Amino acid sequence: MKRILITLFVGLTLFSCTSEKKAESADEIKNQINEYKSEVKKLEKKIATLEKQLDTMGQAQTTGRVVAVKLRKLAHQPFQHYFSATGSVEAKNESYISPQTNGVITHIYVEEGDEVTKGQLLARLNTEVIENNMNEVKVNLELAKTLYEKQKELWNKKIGSEVQYLQAKNNYFSLKSRLKTLQSQYDLSFVKSPLSGVVDEVYQKVGEMGTPGMRMVHVVSLSPLTLKAKISERYLPSVKIGDSVLITFPTFPDMMIKATINRIGYVINSANRTFDVEIKLANSEHKIKPNMMATLSLRDYKTNSAIVVPSYLIREDIKGKYIYIAVQESGVLTATKRYVTTGLSYKGNTEIKSGLNEGETIITDGYNNVSDGISIGVK
Repeated sequence: MKRILITLFVGLTLFSCTSEKKAESADEIKNQINEYKSEVKKLEKKIATLEKQLDTMGQAQTTGRVVAVKLRKLAHQPFQHYFSATGSVEAKNESYISPQTNGVITHIYVEEGDEVTKGQLLARLNTEVIENNMNEVKVNLELAKTLYEKQKELWNKKIGSEVQYLQAKNNYFSLKSRLKTLQSQYDLSFVKSPLSGVVDEVYQKVGEMGTPGMRMVHVVSLSPLTLKAKISERYLPSVKIGDSVLITFPTFPDMMIKATINRIGYVINSANRTFDVEIKLANSEHKIKPNMMATLSLRDYKTNSAIVVPSYLIREDIKGKYIYIAVQESGVLTATKRYVTTGLSYKGNTEIKSGLNEGETIITDGYNNVSDGISIGVK
């Protein structure tokens, strides 16, 4: 058979090479095209005749032979399809803490790895100058308070001038306000944690200058965390808030988390045509860390009734995809090639959209040894 096909191909090639000449007009080109089409039709007829002859020879060789196979009856069943995406874990609550005023660091009360609570003291700056100013104001405030009270008492008795009373009152309240300002500046010298979490890193040391905007301590909360992923916009109609997601981590291959989508981005990224998806992770055991990579499996298709077959049973030829089924004919069980239309595939199974029906029997083992029309027997 191969020799015949090769001979026909070579003959056509030689004929084309010897008969081809340079066309000088559009009519000549059209004539050549018609000649080639005619040659192709003749060759297709010869190939079809040879294929029919080959099929007859194959059937003659298999006459009387029974191939042992295993069978399975088809029934409707649920089918769902998931797609994968890659995401990164982010800390929902973290803070790079710096002092709110300038000053030399005199104490650092935490170390890396310490757990801290909201409002806990982390570090302290030098407060000597502020304390001296506060002590000075306190002394003057006591005097101003005494003078104000006496002037007020005299003024109530209509003794003395109003100006003296107002001056004493203004001096007292000015010093009182000054002390309050100094107290606020004093409080800024104590660096406190704005959240509960773990001290990830201490950037400065005792004796260094603390400055607003300069990182001193990094505190991060490990619970809850947020998993963010970018999803192709083609899946936008299939992804919804509340959908179930299976999450795995390359760092912990044996760990799988089932969570739900709690936020979907409202904008498509014009650069990579993706949208954002966010998932909250409880992480009560603090096993998951910020910036860890994760793999998400999101469902984009689900049906409660489908014809599903193992993907490895589906074969393909020039006419399309097919699968072998078992058909009872005149009391003889034979293998029949059935062309099918396939849907999505997931975990080694493929949904059959058309071509197979519930109750039909497919060949699941021995399918490599059968051909269309051959007799089969059940193992």
